[in-house]
Amino acid sequence: MSHDPIDLNPSTLVELRDGIDAIDDRIHDLLMKRAELVMRVGELKGKGPAGTPFYRPEREAQIHRRLEGRHGGPLPVEAVHRIFREIISASLNLEKQLSVAYLGPEATFTHEAALKQFGSAFTMFSTRTITEVFHEVEIGRANFGVVPVENSLEGVVIHTLDRFVRSPLNICGEVLMPVELNLLARGGVLGEVRVIYGHFSALDQCAQWLSHYLPQVKRVEVASTAEAAERARREEGAGAICGPFAANRYGLVVIAEHIEDQARLENRFLVVGRESPAPSGADKTSIMVSFLDDPGFLHRILGVFAERGINLSRIESRPTQERAWDYLFFIDMEGHRQDEGVSAALEALGALSGVSVKILGSYPQHAL
Repeated sequence: MSHDPIDLNPSTLVELRDGIDAIDDRIHDLLMKRAELVMRVGELKGKGPAGTPFYRPEREAQIHRRLEGRHGGPLPVEAVHRIFREIISASLNLEKQLSVAYLGPEATFTHEAALKQFGSAFTMFSTRTITEVFHEVEIGRANFGVVPVENSLEGVVIHTLDRFVRSPLNICGEVLMPVELNLLARGGVLGEVRVIYGHFSALDQCAQWLSHYLPQVKRVEVASTAEAAERARREEGAGAICGPFAANRYGLVVIAEHIEDQARLENRFLVVGRESPAPSGADKTSIMVSFLDDPGFLHRILGVFAERGINLSRIESRPTQERAWDYLFFIDMEGHRQDEGVSAALEALGALSGVSVKILGSYPQHAL
């Protein structure tokens, strides 16, 4: 592979365009070279032990962190992440076609989170419930699943936490998505909107804006942002509260942007699978703990982590559904289960009398 030198100081429009074309050719050639290396990696994995994972979330996280660390513009770093996400997705497809189940329908925030994590080259299909996402991965019809787990305003998604009680799946990754809610419609005039459809949480998160700008407009709760967009697509005078992703999918016009009442909200999603990612250098571990209902017991458990300087980023309690006033605790901590401090803490926790611990997974912290 050889290239003529590129003029780094073009002065005319023609020279600038010629320089861009030359760089595009070089990028294309390098992408093909990268693809060849990826195919060789796939061949080596295919010759390895049965069950050798093709998708390595820790490796992908390391790539994105390295690129962000060396980034200096002028492209926004988010654009660099998007570009390389698609490069990695298409390259991995050369090794093995993998599939992802997500809580649907199409064009929901969970669908967008799945695309953000895996790119568009993965085979993706939606399910109606969180339980079905877990089931599709458990029986092997999907390699991975994506489910919502937390909203920074409204708290956890209890159906996801409850499903971990009996599921053998591991958490393989997390995806953070900023909450951006827009008003979509077939036309572009705010005054023509007569009814607004939205998921209950979207309507709640935009209540102040709706009361200020559209106080007389009827609000109708639907099962998902996708259903809201579909109704707005079919009905004249109907609007839908959705993310920008839904506008393109349903051919709608954004007539008001960022109508959420509170800025900097995030939705958190989990990637579930049958594999356990190796350490990436910046990881998180999630566990589920049950223990005897004795005074001071939770303090003792938290002390196991405090004594070793391990930061806990989330603690959530849920009824066990087996006995009244009996609870499970879901705990997120910084670090990988193979890290010395985390490993020692988990060992000490399991040694406590009356304590039951289930490790839900160690996975890269949000890296995009």
